[in-house]
Amino acid sequence: MLSFDLLSQIFAIMAPVLLCTAVGYIWGLLKRPFDPGITTALVSSIAAPCLVFSALTRLEVSAAALGQLAAATFACYAAMGLLGWTVLRLVGLPAHSYLPALMFPNGGNVGLPLCFLAFGPEGLALGIAWFAVGAVGQFTVGINIAAGSFAIGKLVRQPILYAIALAFVFILVGHRPPVWLVRTTEIMGNMLIPLMLLSLGVSLATLKVTRPGRAAALSALRLAGGFSIGLVVAWAFGLTGAARGVLIIQSAMPVAIFNYLFALQYKREPADVAGMIVITTVVSFLSLPALLLYVLP
Repeated sequence: MLSFDLLSQIFAIMAPVLLCTAVGYIWGLLKRPFDPGITTALVSSIAAPCLVFSALTRLEVSAAALGQLAAATFACYAAMGLLGWTVLRLVGLPAHSYLPALMFPNGGNVGLPLCFLAFGPEGLALGIAWFAVGAVGQFTVGINIAAGSFAIGKLVRQPILYAIALAFVFILVGHRPPVWLVRTTEIMGNMLIPLMLLSLGVSLATLKVTRPGRAAALSALRLAGGFSIGLVVAWAFGLTGAARGVLIIQSAMPVAIFNYLFALQYKREPADVAGMIVITTVVSFLSLPALLLYVLP
């Protein structure tokens, strides 16, 4: 039987995520101005790199722990990519339209707040490690799958790569960055989570499900497959505590909104991808209590 303290803890974790998303949803319903292009640019070019750098350099998590979680994260993405590609091939659906949505979950909008609220600063740092690996993958592998070709230029133009590299230089040499740099990146990075939650809410208010059967089946594959792979990888890497919880939370997240933007840009069934985002997000919110109950110590 659930204790009142545990229920209060779960509510305290869920409420900020749901309320911030609800603000964005209401904003979208009211058709107030919201430019997803500007939001995407701010998140990918400024907020995400700054938050990654700030979190990796100021939080007390060892480089070994971050490296282990990064390796486990890569294993999760690879396993989900293989599973998704196999299923899509068996059912005759094009990988360039649906594989990015199956591979890349919403480890930013929903995952990072959950990791932070569930496990504190350590959870945020580990969640950032997941997010960094995923962001690099999404803006390189994901966008190239959607485009149908690989371009090295997309890789070298990603600011988050340089933020990660610079952060690991400071970590490996054992020195903290200058105070002015820490404070600047912290201020700029703090806008990431609010922006992403608001963007998620606005998107849920505007996206439509046009082929519910297909979207529901692929959504089930994303959520069930991601959760199962997270469990197996956490066991295989011997993860415990916050690291295990973060890996499972992030693996079980819904489809990332960036997949819709890429599908729209390259005309890869954007309506179906939008349907997957809506369905997986709603199901995830409904199942969050059970997920948190499972991973919390």
